[in-house]
Parts: sequence; C-alpha cells; structure tokens
Amino acid sequence: MASYKEEFNENKPLSPFSIRFTKEERQQLEHMVQGISLGEYVRSCIFEKNISIRRTKGRFPVKDGQALSKLLGMLGQSRIPNNINQLAKAANSGSLPVNPDTQK
Repeated sequence: MASYKEEFNENKPLSPFSIRFTKEERQQLEHMVQGISLGEYVRSCIFEKNISIRRTKGRFPVKDGQALSKLLGMLGQSRIPNNINQLAKAANSGSLPVNPDTQK
C-alpha cells in the first residue's frame, strides 16, 4: 500500500533534470538539433526512439534584423501604437461605435 506522500507526489509533475555543457558542446548540440527543441532531441538520443519531433518556430525568424530595427524605430516615433491601444480599449469596454470609419 502506497503512503500518503507517495500518492500525493504521484500527481505532481516530475522536476526538470538539468545538465551543464561547455560552450563548445552547447554550440555543437544547437547545430545538431536543426530547428527542433533541445529537450526533444536529447530525449530521442537517450532513449533511442523516433519521437514525433515537433518543430519550433526557430530562434532567429527575421533575416534582416537591421531593417526590422529601423521599422520598429519608425513605428515607435509614430502615434499608431497609441491609437491602436485606444481603439482596443474602447472596443473591449463596448464604447467603440462600429461604423465604416472605425472598420477601416
């Protein structure tokens, strides 16, 4: 018969297991995973299973970071984000009149 503590802990998720790599080992591992999560890759290697590998969005989806930073800077200088926030606030509170101008 299982003790109360064992029954209680049975419902809790297991704690994560951490492992430390050298900088070179980590770079090599990140090169080997090729777009999947590190956890999935390590699990598939350790247990020698073909786990259905879920692709992640990727760490660097933007190819031209300089153009993105320029665009975000221009957006920050404009009043567009503030106006969108005011429209969203009015829509959530129910005080936004729906007419052709607001739909544009």
